[in-house]
Amino acid sequence: MNNRNMAEFTAPGLPNEAAKSTIEVLSQRLIALLDLQLTLKHIHWNVVGPNFIGVHEMLDPQVDAVRAMTDTIAERIATLGGTPKGTPKAIVEGRSWDDYSMDKAMVIDHLVALDAVYNGVNSDHRSAIEKLEELDPVSEDMITGQLADLEQFQWFVRAHIESSSGELKA
Repeated sequence: MNNRNMAEFTAPGLPNEAAKSTIEVLSQRLIALLDLQLTLKHIHWNVVGPNFIGVHEMLDPQVDAVRAMTDTIAERIATLGGTPKGTPKAIVEGRSWDDYSMDKAMVIDHLVALDAVYNGVNSDHRSAIEKLEELDPVSEDMITGQLADLEQFQWFVRAHIESSSGELKA
């Protein structure tokens, strides 16, 4: 197990194989959140139309929070003896989804697309929680806490695209 991406040690009491599997799960979450952080900033720069300023200003705190989440995950990976990878190449090579395709666009269009992004990120965070339950309760708790914030951010987005009858624009 001693290679460039995994130290010979992990957190005391955590078996090396569990640490290795945890690092794999966390590395995928790191890639997803780095991508989300960049996508949020991209939308922030390119959103136009009615409610521009409200959406523009809503996104920066999300960017900051997601950036903090990436730091927490990267430090957990390092704590477990892994090597966090946050380079653009690592993000592109590690993604299983298409790049955000919209450039300058109306508020509603960006928010509908962002809702879909949050659907993917949040669903994958839930899957990670299930995997981490058996591997590492500390990492599981960390991802669970992040999911609570991510779901709230999605609720903020959905408040802009929800009808009075509770239907989301598609």
